[in-house]
Amino acid sequence: MASESSSADTATTGEVVTRFAPSPTGYLHIGGARTALFNWLYARHHGGRTLLRIEDTDRKRSTQDAIDKIIEGLAWLGLDYDAPPVFQSDRAERHAEVAQILLAAGHAYKCFATPEELEAMREHQRANKQPLRYDGRWRDRDPAEAPEGAPFVIRLKTPNEGEVTIHDQVQGPVTVKNEEIDDYIILRADGTPTYMLAVVVDDHDMGVTHVIRGDDHLNNAFRQLPIIRAMNAIEGNWPDPVYAHIPLIHGSDGAKLSKRHGALGVENYRDEFGILPEALFNYLLRLGWGHGDREEITRTEAVELFDLSGVGKSPSRFDIKKLENLNGHYLREADDARLAALVAERLGEDADVELLTRAMPFLKVRAKSLIEVIEGAAFLFAKRPLAMTEKAAALLEGDARTILRVICNALAAQNDWTSEALEATTKALAEEQGLGLGKLAQPMRAALTGTTTSPGIFDVLVLLGRDEALARLEAQAA
Repeated sequence: MASESSSADTATTGEVVTRFAPSPTGYLHIGGARTALFNWLYARHHGGRTLLRIEDTDRKRSTQDAIDKIIEGLAWLGLDYDAPPVFQSDRAERHAEVAQILLAAGHAYKCFATPEELEAMREHQRANKQPLRYDGRWRDRDPAEAPEGAPFVIRLKTPNEGEVTIHDQVQGPVTVKNEEIDDYIILRADGTPTYMLAVVVDDHDMGVTHVIRGDDHLNNAFRQLPIIRAMNAIEGNWPDPVYAHIPLIHGSDGAKLSKRHGALGVENYRDEFGILPEALFNYLLRLGWGHGDREEITRTEAVELFDLSGVGKSPSRFDIKKLENLNGHYLREADDARLAALVAERLGEDADVELLTRAMPFLKVRAKSLIEVIEGAAFLFAKRPLAMTEKAAALLEGDARTILRVICNALAAQNDWTSEALEATTKALAEEQGLGLGKLAQPMRAALTGTTTSPGIFDVLVLLGRDEALARLEAQAA
């Protein structure tokens, strides 16, 4: 039998249609989010459509909470879809219908092998160090040989000679001998479809032209193609899709990505790490895809530049520090009112959005996360008497409180409550006292914020306002 190829040209005529198909047995993890992003970008770059399919056929493990989190996470990243989500569990009848079509046309058959027979078969294969695969014992038998009413599954009659080459858009040409693919089950004894059948039928019915997914699914492509080709022989208009299997993401140490590396849900990066969606979008884009040496790429630029030719063949490494550094860039670029609203939402009803907006240029300048912005903003809403960190309390020891009294008196006489005027007054006072500016600024910062880190001390004075600032200094002065 001649070699068969799955060509990249097969599905490139007409509109490009991609899909993201998560299983809702958990959160939208970082690898899934990148797959969703690449599918979205490829479709948008080519002026096509991108679709969402929820593969919820594992009813025991699929949860509504996971479905909600996946959809929410995709929306937060700004990945929109061109049709409502398709739920695979709603399509079981259609999957079974295709199995019956294959059966009637002789591309599938009933297998009556019992669980005990199959286990004995596998034991024999293990003993003889053979691959564990179905041996085709019912492939050419007459179903009439089975006991009346015996349960059966439907297996695909896969080609057992020759080979298939997939011209993968990322991996390049990949060839597998047909004899390595066994006659696998497409419809279980209870009439429910298997994953392999459901995926193929859904991709066809949704009009998917490009299957872009993790390279852990590459072997599945060789199992799914026989269904596609059998249905094409029966009905026509079942073209091979274009395949692109993306290398997986590894941890910073090169090992398989796990929770200790950062294999968390998208919502964790938003809620626990304080990452902005545009930062995660940019970071995921650069995980395995590149355009020269550019690191910071906007959403508009990404749509313009993205293509599968830029996806590398090697696994990419997830680095939380790089993500945080990139997030710092986007924080500095972000609109102050938007950041203030995000911070206020976390701080609760006591937050003053107007004050946060005014403070944001000072709060975000060195921050790498919204969490750091929130921590930096805490002094704005602290109640007197201020809680002091251990380091801040140390700055108020010795003659610091006496210095604060002098500062209080000088600032109380200050009528121009601007950072420039306050800085001039404080510098003049430092010279008068024969002290470095730091000797005044350090106890001031402790008294005003309860910490040793804050925006510039004169900006702090302005943000707190004259009355509150003087009250805090007075509370710590000797």
